Amino acid sequence: MDILITIWEYFANNILQKPEFMIGFIVMIGYILLGKPWYETLGGTLKAIVGYLILMVGSVGLTSNFRPVLVGLKDRFQMDAMVIDPYFGQNAVTAGVEEVFGKGFGDVMILLLLAFIVNIILVRFSKYTKMRALFTTGHIQVQQAATAYWLILFALPMLSDNRLGLLIVMALLLGAYWSVGANMTVKPCQEITDGAGFCIAHQQMFGIAINYWLAGKLFGKKNKKENKDIDDIEMPGWMSMFNDNMVSASILMLAFFGAILYILGEDYLVQGGFMKQGDSMLFYVIETCLYFAVNLAILQLGVRTFVAELTNSFQGIANKLLPGAIPGVDCAVIFGFGSQNAVTLGFIAGFFGQMLAIACLVLLQSPVLVIAGFVPVFFDNGSIGLFVNKRGGLKATLILPFISGICQVFGSAIIAGWVGMAAYGGYLGMWDWAIIWPIFTVVMEYLSYIGVAIILIAMIVIPQLEYRQNKEGYFLITEDYEAYKELKVTK
Repeated sequence: MDILITIWEYFANNILQKPEFMIGFIVMIGYILLGKPWYETLGGTLKAIVGYLILMVGSVGLTSNFRPVLVGLKDRFQMDAMVIDPYFGQNAVTAGVEEVFGKGFGDVMILLLLAFIVNIILVRFSKYTKMRALFTTGHIQVQQAATAYWLILFALPMLSDNRLGLLIVMALLLGAYWSVGANMTVKPCQEITDGAGFCIAHQQMFGIAINYWLAGKLFGKKNKKENKDIDDIEMPGWMSMFNDNMVSASILMLAFFGAILYILGEDYLVQGGFMKQGDSMLFYVIETCLYFAVNLAILQLGVRTFVAELTNSFQGIANKLLPGAIPGVDCAVIFGFGSQNAVTLGFIAGFFGQMLAIACLVLLQSPVLVIAGFVPVFFDNGSIGLFVNKRGGLKATLILPFISGICQVFGSAIIAGWVGMAAYGGYLGMWDWAIIWPIFTVVMEYLSYIGVAIILIAMIVIPQLEYRQNKEGYFLITEDYEAYKELKVTK
C-alpha cells in the first residue's frame, strides 16, 4: 500500500500538477490506445509538451507586455483594462487562477478531457439525446475549459475543497455546452454549404443559431432583393490587410494600446520604470504595441502545436465510437461558402458596434475598460454576417453583427469585472461567452446546485425541441442532404 501511495504522490506532483506533462501524458495514452508505433507516440508526446511550454513563453510575454497599461490605468484612473480575446482570456486564467482560487492550471486540462468524454457519450447515444455533433476544435476547447473553470469556481466556491465534485460539475456543463451548441449549428451550416457535412464548434455557436433564426424572422420575408444584391457591393482593396492576423493584431494594438500609453504620458512611464529616460516615446509605443502581436503569435503557435497532437490522439477513438456523427470545426471553415462581402460587412458592422459600446463605457466611467481584440470582432461578427445574410440579406448583415459587437463589449465588461478576470488583463469575449455563459454564471451563483441542474436540463431539452419541429428531416439533414432538400420541397 505504501508503494502505491508513493507512486500516486509522484504522479500527482510531477504530472497532474504540471499541465505540460499532463497534456503529454494524455496524448501518450491516446496514441497507445490507437495502436500507434512507439516512435509516433514518442514524437507526439514530445510535441505536445514542447507546444505547451511555447504557450507559456507567449503567456509570460503577454503578461509582461500588458503590465504598463494595466498598472497605469489602475494607478491613474482606478480602471481595470482588459482585452476581449480568447488568448488574452486564457492568459488571464493562467496568471490568476492560483492567486484567486489557490488552484493549478493543470486541472483545466483534466476538465477538457472529461468534458470531451461527456461530448462523446452524448453523441454516441444520439438516438436518445438527439445530439449529432462532435466538438473537434481543440484550441477552442482549451480556451473554453480555462474560462469555464474560472466562472464555475467563482459561482460555486463550495466546490473548491471537493476536487472530484468540481471536475464532474464542470465536465457535465462544458460537455453539454459543446454537444448542444455545435448541434444547434448543424442546420445553418448544412443549408449555407448545401450539405458539406460539418457544423461549427467555436465560440459563437448559440450566437450563430440565434442570429440565423432572428434573420429569418425579422428580415427574411422582406429583403429577398438585398439577398441577391449584396455581392454587387465592391469592398475597398485595403480591407484585405485584415485577412492577416498578425497585421490586424498589430494595427488594433497600435490603435488601442498606443492611445492609452500616450494618455498615461511619458513622465508616468519613465517614473514607473517602464520606459528609459531619453528614449523616444513614439518608438517605445510602437515597439511595445508590436510585441503584443509577437507574443500573441508565440502563444498561438504553442496552442496549435500541442492541440494538434491532443486532437489527433483522441479523434481516431471518437470516430470508431461515433459512426455517422458530424464533425464540429473552426468557424473559419465557413468563410469558404456563401458571400465574402457578408463576412467583411459583418466584421465592419461588429467593429462599429464594439466602438460604440467602448465609448459608452468611457463616458459612463466604467471601472472596467474593454479593449477590442481582433478575434471576436472578426470571427464572431464575420461568421454571423455570413449566416444572417443567407436568410435576411443586407439589412440583417449590417444590423445583427452591429448588435453583436455591442453585446460582446457590455457582456464581457460586466462578467469579467464581476468575477475578477478583468484584473488579469483579459477575457474570452466572444458571443457565447459574453452572453450565454454570463447567464449561466448568474444562475449558478444565485441558485447553486439547483442552478446547475436547471442549466443542464435546459441544454438537454434544446435538441429535443429541435427534433420535435422536424422529426423526418432531423437526422436526414446529415445522413442524406439531397433527400432532405426533397423533403423540404414536398412540405
